[in-house]
Amino acid sequence: AVDPETGEQVELHLVMDNYAAHKHAKVKTWLAAHPRFKVHFTPTHASWMNLVEVWFGLVERQAVRRGVFKSVKDLNGKLRAYIEGWNKRAHPFVWTKTADEILKKANRPTTSNPRH
Repeated sequence: AVDPETGEQVELHLVMDNYAAHKHAKVKTWLAAHPRFKVHFTPTHASWMNLVEVWFGLVERQAVRRGVFKSVKDLNGKLRAYIEGWNKRAHPFVWTKTADEILKKANRPTTSNPRH
């Protein structure tokens, strides 16, 4: 992709889940030959769809809930304004727990006893 203002190639960021396709030798070779592609991986045991769900939750809470929209066009315009603002303030999600903390919770024993 080329930046329309500068004419320079821009970095392309790929968010991938931990499926093993990116580990194939041909994929590694291709990525090495195309350094403008920056690959980011979702944490192990987490789906990239979870991140999408988190983002839509933010949109719902910050742009839709308790909003007043006079038409679909009005709603669309306010959603687009929110997205443009989000992109201007672009920042990565920051994981606040360590992998060990997440795995400890994910692997804890479950109980079928309703009196716990």
